[in-house]
Amino acid sequence: MDKMNLIKIDYKVLNARQKEQYLFQKLSAVLADYGYGTIKLSDDWQGADFIAQSMNGQSFLKVQLKGRFTIDKKYLEKDLYITFPLKNDWYVFPHDEIVKALEDRKIFTETPSWIDGGNYSVSEIGNKEVLSLLEPYKLSA
Repeated sequence: MDKMNLIKIDYKVLNARQKEQYLFQKLSAVLADYGYGTIKLSDDWQGADFIAQSMNGQSFLKVQLKGRFTIDKKYLEKDLYITFPLKNDWYVFPHDEIVKALEDRKIFTETPSWIDGGNYSVSEIGNKEVLSLLEPYKLSA
């Protein structure tokens, strides 16, 4: 049997699949602290990468895992939550609710990326109003 390689990895050198697996494992540990277990899906199911099920058995969330804040028209009306890391925290937000709030405030939804491409993403959120909208969905690691 091979020995474990106990050297920390550099996230930046991972390929796309490895990054998704890495983020899923990190987020799963955080969600456990909030009373949720996770079930990784082999293929996106209704847009979800995984299911987060409350440990009390009363709710489950269909979740799309991202490496950065993302909204996308292909996720509309699918009852999806989007999750992404930001600094030392994670955000798990209801996609359609946040898109509606952004549309009402004309934030991000008037960009060519949203209008022409149907999506918008950003790794750093400098807009305080957006951070305020996301605050209720922040999970501290």
